[in-house]
Amino acid sequence: MIDEFLEGNRRFISNEFNHHLDYYHGIARGQSPTILWIGCSDSRVSEDVVTGSKPGTIFVHRNIANIVAYNDVNIAAILEYALVHLKIRDIVVCGHTRCGGIAAIEDGVEENYIADWLLIASGAKEKVDEIARERNLTRDEKLNLLIEENVRLQIKHLEQFSLVKSLARKGQAPAIHGWVYSVESGAIKTLVDGRRAP
Repeated sequence: MIDEFLEGNRRFISNEFNHHLDYYHGIARGQSPTILWIGCSDSRVSEDVVTGSKPGTIFVHRNIANIVAYNDVNIAAILEYALVHLKIRDIVVCGHTRCGGIAAIEDGVEENYIADWLLIASGAKEKVDEIARERNLTRDEKLNLLIEENVRLQIKHLEQFSLVKSLARKGQAPAIHGWVYSVESGAIKTLVDGRRAP
């Protein structure tokens, strides 16, 4: 299987890289991405593929269930680098349908680290549990709503970072977008369109 990936790289060089040398040499000198993408690690959701983007346009952070954790030094460092050094002004938090992390939030999970990680999304589950009882939602309807509510919750987490609040006070807050990618149709649904941190 590894050989197939290396062969794919050879095809990429021959069919893409060598045909656009100026572009690739340009981004080799430095990056200037236009968005920070906070997405799920799911192998079916490749941010450059689903947005039709070229290398060098998206700065990426991915984890299970596209979570924004307050105590995660990794995401804090990425956020600071993106906003302070790369001067990115748009952040996308993107969930997706058929998310295993979201199903695990709903069903519970035995693995310690995964269970602890998913606790960060418990606020979304509490909200959706209440809505599901009121509306008598099916499991699939509940999971789809949980995917959306998790995106909204992670945006709220993002807005609470000191760096984001500081930039907001200076009138330099990034625009935050909430999306859900459908693995069934390939379409992106907009939930939150360019909200600025309060």
